[in-house]
Amino acid sequence: MYSPSRSTGAWLIFLVSALAAIGWFFIPAFIIRPFRHQTPAALALALALRQRAPWVTLCAALVCLLFALILWQGAGRFRKIVLASAMVLVALSAVMSRLNYFEWMFHPVDSPQFEAEADSKLGSAEMIIAVRYGNDARAYPIREMAYHHILNDVVEGVPVAVTY
Repeated sequence: MYSPSRSTGAWLIFLVSALAAIGWFFIPAFIIRPFRHQTPAALALALALRQRAPWVTLCAALVCLLFALILWQGAGRFRKIVLASAMVLVALSAVMSRLNYFEWMFHPVDSPQFEAEADSKLGSAEMIIAVRYGNDARAYPIREMAYHHILNDVVEGVPVAVTY
């Protein structure tokens, strides 16, 4: 027998579970972004959520799937589209929470390009990481290193990994 209050409760559980799954993936990704200030409290929150996200998103996805199946039969066309769209986002969140998407944002530079100091467009206040070995010297702008974090280079014939 159809009960409006029972259907409303099922929709509420479905939506809360969907928001939990999506939020546990997107909140850490939103907080930890390159070139954006992060407070210690926000970073701690993001890392705590990121650590637990694989299990939370899986549980939330299973709850969503169960309630999507329950709601599907009595749903009209528009609600079926809402259910299916939400399930796609929930499934993507559950999968993406298991991947290290920060590696996509912060990837090493394998083939650095260099300019002579005279041709450089760096401002006088620009911070750099400097490496000197023998007669060879290199300068790596912090602005670029903050995005990539690792740069593989060869200085005076010696392979180096410059990190920031």
